[in-house]
Amino acid sequence: MTPSHPPVFELRGLRKTYGEGAAAVHALRGIDLHIDPGELLVLLGPSGSGKSTLLNILGGLDRPTAGSVRFGDLELSTATDAELTDYRRHHVGFVFQFYNLIASLTARENVELVTEVADSPMPAEEALGLVDLSERMTHFPAQLSGGEQQRVAISRAIAKRPSVLLCDEPTGALDVATGIRVLESILRINEQLGTTTLLITHNAD
Repeated sequence: MTPSHPPVFELRGLRKTYGEGAAAVHALRGIDLHIDPGELLVLLGPSGSGKSTLLNILGGLDRPTAGSVRFGDLELSTATDAELTDYRRHHVGFVFQFYNLIASLTARENVELVTEVADSPMPAEEALGLVDLSERMTHFPAQLSGGEQQRVAISRAIAKRPSVLLCDEPTGALDVATGIRVLESILRINEQLGTTTLLITHNAD
């Protein structure tokens, strides 16, 4: 059956190899995948299985060794550096294991850093409200728990209204209970905003 909407991502024969000859490491071996608009996809696997490599390629941070990876009409494998920069700026929100917040800025100000460069940004207050941090907007990172800091990072990622949210081990530095709350925030964003979301983890729990 033909899908009613074209996929956000279409991957065909995607390969990534680091090094050459006997020292070559094959991180990706011929990946075929399509990801539909609004889909939430969890990539589960042990460290070294190629999850982060795939996420970096989808985010325009790395290029495949072979194969095709399309975002709409843009072929990421052959895009210029300028095209990839534009793609990341306008279409991709990143959430990493470590929060990378600026210590001297409040939660709201950390989110506003993104809204200042986005074309049609979400107000920082709205983005923080989506992750239940409306009452913590004026707090600095040192005044927030690890889970709260990660939720600020999620707010920062979604404030520019990206088409795609890429989450690389977003709960890796958190305890189980806090991690669940962070995952609930990501799920809420996927459901309420329809943001196509890819999340990678090594933890099946």
